Amino acid sequence: MKDIKNKINALFSSVKDPRIEGRCLHSLIDILFIAFCTLLANGEDYEDMVEFGTQRIDWLKTVLELPNGIPSHDTFNRVFQLIEPSELSKLLGADGRELLGCIAEKQLILDGKKLRGESPKSKGNKGLYILNAWIGENNLCIGQQRVGAKSNEIIAIPELLDDLEITGSVVTIDAIGCQKKIAEKIRSKSADYLLSVKKNQKYLYEMIGEAFEDNKTISSDEKWDYGHGRYEERNCEILEASKVWTKDFCEEWKDMETLVKVKSKRQVGGKFSEENRYYISSEEVKTAAYYNKLARGHWSIENQLHWHLDVTFREDACRARRGNAAENLSAIRKMALHRLSYVKDKLSLKKRRFRAALNNDYLLKLLNI
Repeated sequence: MKDIKNKINALFSSVKDPRIEGRCLHSLIDILFIAFCTLLANGEDYEDMVEFGTQRIDWLKTVLELPNGIPSHDTFNRVFQLIEPSELSKLLGADGRELLGCIAEKQLILDGKKLRGESPKSKGNKGLYILNAWIGENNLCIGQQRVGAKSNEIIAIPELLDDLEITGSVVTIDAIGCQKKIAEKIRSKSADYLLSVKKNQKYLYEMIGEAFEDNKTISSDEKWDYGHGRYEERNCEILEASKVWTKDFCEEWKDMETLVKVKSKRQVGGKFSEENRYYISSEEVKTAAYYNKLARGHWSIENQLHWHLDVTFREDACRARRGNAAENLSAIRKMALHRLSYVKDKLSLKKRRFRAALNNDYLLKLLNI
């Protein structure tokens, strides 16, 4: 058990305690570990944390201090309100990197998600809107950044990039991140970019469309997806930017090398749709199959992170609203998602949480400590 205690301390000891020293009945590490285990074991809120602690107190006493028993739900509430969100964001990133190892040559996906439970009636960025950094190949979140209510992702993306070590990775961002300063920021950190271009960059969007109409592509690739009543065909083509545009125009976007077009044909039920999606990239890869994979891979953040936060963890149903609670709980959920995703068995993530609630040995397997 001493080894387990050391691993728990190593996991949570970096988080600074916001409370007044000498006036606390419960260790911050104890509070964080119980909360973490509760979210792994199918729990959702502070009352669940108390119930988990009460039911597992004999085991918890072997791995935690618990000098005054299990904290009350008010204690969990106060602590999660007070912890500085950057502390748990750093913890989340460290946990992801520990499981991942090296980020080089990985696809780093940046995309935002609104926590509707924190402010159900708010619109736009009002309420709690969090930008996430996601490694699609490994299903790991390595950082998060709150988007200000009077701000947007254009401001939050550079702030999140400043906190990440992205050397050697390729960063993919939706159209809102298609900004010259963001492209320059990514390149300054020795990473490459694939930026989606839509009509918010109207001139660039039209120029790319004309380039593909007027020039012969250097590579093409076609992929198909079937399942759940949905069929999609994606045809990807690429051009070398310097061969179709002037040097001065290309230099407006830092190290832009490749233009990408993905023509998507989709049929869901009886409805058919077709659209062209355009991208710019700093990479010199000459195969369309590579960019087709990146464009498709970008949406893993919706399918594997945002969907599981909403459906598996019921994040949007959480009513923690005061202080920093909602943002901090979101970071702990993502750490729990790391553990659930890395277990190799035939259960769904939801069923893994349920089994962890019933079986302490399985919970220990998820914790990997």
